This record gives sequence, structure tokens and C-alpha cells, in this order.
Amino acid sequence: MGVSLRLQKRLAASVLKCGKRKVWLDPNEIGDISTANSRNNIRKLVKDGYIIRKPPVVHSRSRALKNLEAKRKGRHLGTGKRRGTREARLPSKILWIRRQRVLRRLLRKYREAKKIDKHLYHELYTKAKGNVFKNKRVLIEYIHRAKNEKTREKHVTEQADARRTLNKLARQRRNERLQEKRATEAKLAAAAAAAAAAPAAAPAASASGETKKSKKSKQ
Repeated sequence: MGVSLRLQKRLAASVLKCGKRKVWLDPNEIGDISTANSRNNIRKLVKDGYIIRKPPVVHSRSRALKNLEAKRKGRHLGTGKRRGTREARLPSKILWIRRQRVLRRLLRKYREAKKIDKHLYHELYTKAKGNVFKNKRVLIEYIHRAKNEKTREKHVTEQADARRTLNKLARQRRNERLQEKRATEAKLAAAAAAAAAAPAAAPAASASGETKKSKKSKQ
């Protein structure tokens, strides 16, 4: 029957601050170890290397890392490996939050870069909240279309304003010409009336002169 080293193992665990199963006793120095019955004696044996604290057991992650790397490539993810429902595995709310953050980040960046004004930003923000854009590419295409439409409307408005101004100037010139024409016609009519009145006044004046001469002769 061998020598019991339960006391030495307990004292060694207390000195080394570990569990008893982590204590290694040198089987070639059983005699010296069995005589140690105090912590000071145990410390001397630890210093001499007769008692050692075992290193922690390595729990290798190599196989787990290898499996994760394969999963990133899409392996081991078939129907037979899935335990939860689609909603449980990746909730639709998480997808919605990610999409909204992507779209709102893009809108903020465009607004700070002066690519869109605050009015278009607010319109697109509410549309994104209303599930109009399914990804960033669709939002960018919509922004380009909206900006082109806005530019076209501005160009059409400018053309309409220019056309309106030209028409107004043309009406003013036409009215001025009509007024000049009417004034000229009025002058011509007045001159013609004056010319027509002058021959009628001349015979009357000659007749009055003849009556005066006849009266003088009778006298």
C-alpha cells in the first residue's frame, strides 16, 4: 500500500492557489514530499520543483474557426442545419433597421454635400420611411431623376417667363403702333375736314363782298 499524500496535495493547492487536480507531485520524490507537513515545507518543495502547478488544459478553437470559415462561404447552412424559423434566425425588423440606416446615412451625406436641398431631403426621408426604396441604388436613381425633373421644370418655367415677357413687349409695341396710327388718322381727318371747309367759306366771303359793293353803288 502506497503512502497517502492527500495532506500534501491539499496544502500544495492552497499554496499554489489552484485546485487539487491541478497539483503535480513528483513520483520520484515521494519520500521527501510525504515528510512535508506544513506550508513552509511545501513552498520549499515548489521552489525545488518537486511540486508543480499543472498548466491549464488547452481547449482548441481551431476546429470551430475552421467551421466558421466554411459557414462564411455558405457551407453547413442547408435546410437540415436550420433549427429556427426564418424570422427567428434573422428578424425582418433587423433588416428594416439596417436598410433605413443605410438610406438615411446616404441622404445625410447628400444634404451635407449640397447635392440635395432640405426640401428634397425631407421628401426622400418620408418616402424611405414609407418603404418606397428597397436599396441604396434605387434611391440614388430616384435622386438623379428628381434632380433632372427639377432642372427641366426650371428650364420650362424660364422659357415660359421669357415667352411671356416677349409677348408682353410685343403687345406694348402693337398698342403703341395702333395709337400712333389712330393719332395719324385723326390728324389726317382733321386736315381733310379743314380743307373741305375752306372752299365753302371762300364763296360766302365773295358774295358778302359783292353785296357791299352793290349797296355802295346804289348810294
